Amino acid sequence: MDRVLTNLKMVTMQPEAGYQVIEDGMIGIEGGKIIFAGNASHEDLHGHPDVVDCHGALVTPGLIDCHTHLIFAGNRAKEFEQRLNGVPYEEIAKAGGGILATVRATREASEHELYELAQQRLLGLKQDGVTTVEIKSGYGLTLSDELKMLRVARRLGELNDIKITTTLLAAHALPPEFAGRGDEYIDLVCEQIIPAAADEKLADAVDVFCEGIGFSPEQCQRVFTAAKQHGLTIKGHTEQLSNLGGSALAARMGATSVDHIEYLDNEGVAALAACNTVATLLPGAFYFLRESQQPPIDQLRQLDVPIAIATDFNPGTSPIASLRTMMNMGCTLFRLTPEECLRGVTTHAAQALGLQETRGQIQIGMDADLAIWNIENPAELSYCLGVPDLVARVVDGHLFPAHQETANAY
Repeated sequence: MDRVLTNLKMVTMQPEAGYQVIEDGMIGIEGGKIIFAGNASHEDLHGHPDVVDCHGALVTPGLIDCHTHLIFAGNRAKEFEQRLNGVPYEEIAKAGGGILATVRATREASEHELYELAQQRLLGLKQDGVTTVEIKSGYGLTLSDELKMLRVARRLGELNDIKITTTLLAAHALPPEFAGRGDEYIDLVCEQIIPAAADEKLADAVDVFCEGIGFSPEQCQRVFTAAKQHGLTIKGHTEQLSNLGGSALAARMGATSVDHIEYLDNEGVAALAACNTVATLLPGAFYFLRESQQPPIDQLRQLDVPIAIATDFNPGTSPIASLRTMMNMGCTLFRLTPEECLRGVTTHAAQALGLQETRGQIQIGMDADLAIWNIENPAELSYCLGVPDLVARVVDGHLFPAHQETANAY
């Protein structure tokens, strides 16, 4: 073994152990993979060169943020203030605000500027024990600008202390130069942007915004078809503001997840269950927009639909780079249990990204991506906010202490 973590309490999230705490645990790592996870066997460690004493800390799988819009330029704090002062969103948009303000700023920014901004935002997620982050494009809306965003995301993935998956979201909004010509823009997405992203291996998946202010189910189906033809995974922003049937469409076409889903109906829930598609909840946007339509939590539970939770970090509707805050909101706003929330940012988040075979559990053969916490009970991850109780993250077996005091201790 390259490294051994010992003297720890372990929450594996494996089906047979799940949320239960395993006392006196030990984790063995070799080549970035977990090769032992169970009760400690100290006599096997005699003379081992790299034994890390975790001093009784709680260890979970590294957390996974499976839905973010992390790369963009500018911010919309002024709009936030205007809305709270009673200025209608329509008036803000007509004055050049809204998503198109972010599109304009992102188009003007260089790759270096976008990279520096994104690195700063990643810090908040890392402080919450996150080891994998999904990043979407969608603020470029041209071939060159969408690829620019994806290149920045790939470059972030070269950092050794975080893992990045990339999603092409060119079908996020209709760019101003295509006003009134939605089908023509979808032609561009399907015939040029998706093929280019696939050819340059910049995207792992393709997403769409299926909504009245976004794109119709028919247009989304065209995007999904093109994505699959180029070997890319599909997923959807669906049923956030209305019920257009986008979730059922995405599930039947093989989507790994559908996200938002506040207006998802029973037929849509049944489609997710039948296709084993993950329902990703985004409580930050629900909170920030002061929504009242709740996702159908009870129906999802009844049909055993896997539920993930993500930050949806973006400048307009969820500028919150804290996955643990989302876990707390999942409990307080949606009445999820702490166990459901932890599963939502580990096993189910991994499944939402198609990574369930390698991440989201502490199990032999899985990636050695872990979070080490100075807490007693896993419920504390959803319960307590703002206290710096992360001790360290482990990414592919490499240890990254959360604080200098931790670094000195380890």
